[in-house]
Amino acid sequence: MDVVNLNKLSKLLTEQLTSAGVTDLYIKYILTALWLCVTLLVCWLANFITRKFITKALEKVIRKTKSKYDDLLVDRNVLSRIANLVPAVIIYVMLGIIFEPFGHTDIVMHLQKIVSSIIVFIILWAFIALLAVINDIYNTFSYAKERPIKGMIQIIQIAASFLTGIVIISILFTIDISKILTGLGATAAILLLIFKDTILGFVASIQLSANKMVSNGDWITMPTYKTDGTVIDISLNTVKVQNWDKTITTIPTYKMVEDSFINWKGMEQSGGRRIKRSVNIDMQTVKFCSSEMIERFKKIRLLKKYIQQKEEEIVNHNALIEGQSASESLANGRRLTNLGLFRRYLEEYLREHPMTLNNMTFMVRQLQSTEKGQPIEIYAFSKDQEWANYESIQADIFDHILAVVSEFDLKIYQLPSGADINLANYGNPSL
Repeated sequence: MDVVNLNKLSKLLTEQLTSAGVTDLYIKYILTALWLCVTLLVCWLANFITRKFITKALEKVIRKTKSKYDDLLVDRNVLSRIANLVPAVIIYVMLGIIFEPFGHTDIVMHLQKIVSSIIVFIILWAFIALLAVINDIYNTFSYAKERPIKGMIQIIQIAASFLTGIVIISILFTIDISKILTGLGATAAILLLIFKDTILGFVASIQLSANKMVSNGDWITMPTYKTDGTVIDISLNTVKVQNWDKTITTIPTYKMVEDSFINWKGMEQSGGRRIKRSVNIDMQTVKFCSSEMIERFKKIRLLKKYIQQKEEEIVNHNALIEGQSASESLANGRRLTNLGLFRRYLEEYLREHPMTLNNMTFMVRQLQSTEKGQPIEIYAFSKDQEWANYESIQADIFDHILAVVSEFDLKIYQLPSGADINLANYGNPSL
């Protein structure tokens, strides 16, 4: 039934009421109340039918399809939001009929403006849900983790909301949209100030995504914000990181570009986790190996073959020394040292260790000597990247190093304690 037929019906009712002796004023009230009730009833029925039958039927059809992407339209309530347009359109159409008996065209016009604004808002509401569906579909692809588009989606949502606001203002106050946009040019500086973080976040989110700097699930460390944990969300304005102590740090997105941070993704993809730790050797215990020491060290399985090779090499080298014999002084010729054999032992020990990787950077090296002794650094990679397991492997290696160092007549350097001072002064630390 169109508007023309409704107007005819309204005139017919008016004639019937007039013939029944009802005054014109009461006829207007009766017709207005009647059409208002009819409108509310029709809106309720239309909304009920749309939601309970049409929308439900469409959702069932969507659920039965092979594709899982269209299911997101149901999960995000896109169809339910669009269904709200039906009663809104009915009210817009019926407003002229409801107030026609009084002839209040101004009231009808203002109410239609309000209803039109509601219709525009409903369209925006459905569009925002549709954007969420697009983001969900994108996240199902493998490359979405490295290049999230959540920030871009949020920018589109903000832009759509902003434009919708302009359209609603234009409808309510009957203002040309071009004039509103022209007026906004004068307030651009204020808007830039208000949305500074949003604009910076938008630019930063593009940089983070394009350069693959960070993505959901990455382990990052950012000392500036005392952050050490896994990225759980990247949005337009913030990046959320769950630290290992289960606290959550919120970092402005643009700060991820402005400040430096460490992304451990490369380590996780490499298959190993670096062990880089040193022990300090007391330099006073470093010495040339005597014959007795060499024979003792030969009993160490990991060093036996190496010592035999080095002995032959050293004998051949020292035999070429002219003049003074290499045997007359330890300073003449080449000699094995307990520290050198200790380093070689650590190399062989780590190479044979079941939880270290030999196909990655691997060394036992001397660092610059300090007042705290001679540092011997272990630089290797653990096969297990899980934090607890990695720490256990690292601890086992250094437990062994600290225990075995005395076998090479070496000592670990450490600052003297009160017991050491008592022993030096009195000969008995208990005194």
